[in-house]
Amino acid sequence: MKVIVDLCVVPIGVGVSVSKYVAECQKVLQEAGLSHQLHAYGTNIEGNWDDVFAAIKRCHQRVHAIGAPRITTTIKVGTRTDREQSMQDKIDSVNERRSS
Repeated sequence: MKVIVDLCVVPIGVGVSVSKYVAECQKVLQEAGLSHQLHAYGTNIEGNWDDVFAAIKRCHQRVHAIGAPRITTTIKVGTRTDREQSMQDKIDSVNERRSS
């Protein structure tokens, strides 16, 4: 099943700046070959359900491995069965309505 996920991984106990931890998650997603887009408060990811959730697990493992003693994560998940839709399709749909 294809899924689009909005992921926000927040390491706790690492100080104010979390960019190095976010960068590690981005590396994990890149290594997994998943389509993803970083935004100001998280990352959108699309792909096969099992591949996406395996990568999220690896994000947690990697962030712990580089020093975060705790992590809190927010995940929003979207699936549909009526047709395939990519992240870009969703953006394009809004932009088309905005310009008409």
